[in-house]
Amino acid sequence: MMLRALTLGVPEERLASALNVNIKTLQEKRRLLDGICGEAAELLKDKQVALTGFRVLNKMKPIRQIEAAQLMVAMNKYTINYARSLLAATPENQLVAGAKPKKIKGISREQLNLMENESANLERQVRLVEDSYGIDHLDLVLARGYVTRLVSNERITTYLALHHEEFLPEFERITEREAFAP
Repeated sequence: MMLRALTLGVPEERLASALNVNIKTLQEKRRLLDGICGEAAELLKDKQVALTGFRVLNKMKPIRQIEAAQLMVAMNKYTINYARSLLAATPENQLVAGAKPKKIKGISREQLNLMENESANLERQVRLVEDSYGIDHLDLVLARGYVTRLVSNERITTYLALHHEEFLPEFERITEREAFAP
């Protein structure tokens, strides 16, 4: 909105006073995405990321910006400290020239590499679960419907009670859960 107003010719001073913000803040927001890769910006466009978070991302090369943005979205964490930890875990060959992360006391480069690998493994596992969640949920809904139909049939219920009495209470519990399912 601010960028559009500025491109339409609204003076910065007038826009800053209308929005009740400092003109320096307005200028910072105007340059917010300078140096940020388009794909990373797209991933974070509707997220609450602080100005400092974008400054931290700006120290990374575009491919790492995308990875960092994906990690932020996957973890639903957009804090400055999380962005700084991603920067600290970034290998030097993925940083822009002259950018160096702050050294974190008590953490060696090996530990940072280990954390980065664990984070990547966790992200892969989360994506696998997300990919299979819909199919698994559909299978469970269909199975619950089938069990409900079985238990509602009096002949089947009688047979289960006589020959497989250990299954009947579990099947009934599954059908009761259906009434409370969202």
